[in-house]
Amino acid sequence: MASHNKVLFLAFLQLLIALSVAYRSDQCGLKLGFYKRTCPSAEIVIAETTHRFISLTSTLAAPILRMHFHDCWVRGCDGSVLLDSTKKNTAEKAAAPNLRLKGYQVIDAAKSAVEKICPGVVSCADILALVARDAVETIHGPYWDVPTGRRDGRVSLASEALANLLPPFANITRLKLGFASKGLSVKDLVVLSGGHTIGTALCSSFTNRLYNFTGKGDARRRGLLQSDAALLDDPETKAYVELQATTHGSTFAQDFAESMVNMGKIGVLTGKAGEIRKHCAFVN
Repeated sequence: MASHNKVLFLAFLQLLIALSVAYRSDQCGLKLGFYKRTCPSAEIVIAETTHRFISLTSTLAAPILRMHFHDCWVRGCDGSVLLDSTKKNTAEKAAAPNLRLKGYQVIDAAKSAVEKICPGVVSCADILALVARDAVETIHGPYWDVPTGRRDGRVSLASEALANLLPPFANITRLKLGFASKGLSVKDLVVLSGGHTIGTALCSSFTNRLYNFTGKGDARRRGLLQSDAALLDDPETKAYVELQATTHGSTFAQDFAESMVNMGKIGVLTGKAGEIRKHCAFVN
């Protein structure tokens, strides 16, 4: 019975990977310099705005990076995490995993600055992707080229955030399945987990790893979150962690850049899909 279940699990995983490849294949609408003709100064203005905020409050870089991740993980990278709740709808930002997201004012400021020079051209989804990159660069983290051309979604549901976002106590099986379902590889999983090297975490998300000494390996003395420690439970992810540890992160910056580009392509809206919001917190 155990071997039968294992075969079924492997078949299910292969199906997810096959579906995820198809999921990522329709991303031709994104390209570097998408706004070169329609708003040539957009990326410069966004970078200047981001640098102004982050240089004063460097602790905003981590939650903004997390915001980009949480946006892409629910309905794809469509800026849906930026939408406010209404009387008839509870939006993603009101879901428990998103309550501690910060930095919306940076996105709003960048959007306002761009709207002054190119009204109705640059999407909030693209602005979030660019601000996340520029915030990380400002604190001397990795830099990556951001393909643009995303359009903004009109739907944001707190229930979908709860269903899609991976919890800090996820084990390696759940993590691999979650990333595969979004079209991301096992390498993307371990590399993007490296984003946890900046920022803070709620005590409730790791207290059990400090004090729950049951003799079952609950407290490993390595990795703040269970989802981080879980990377040592898989041969492929463990090998990457050990490689970076022994080579002082020799390839991490390049790998992180590649994985961020991969993540930024999840389920994007392009062409005539979605809209270009006038204000990031509200649909047009």
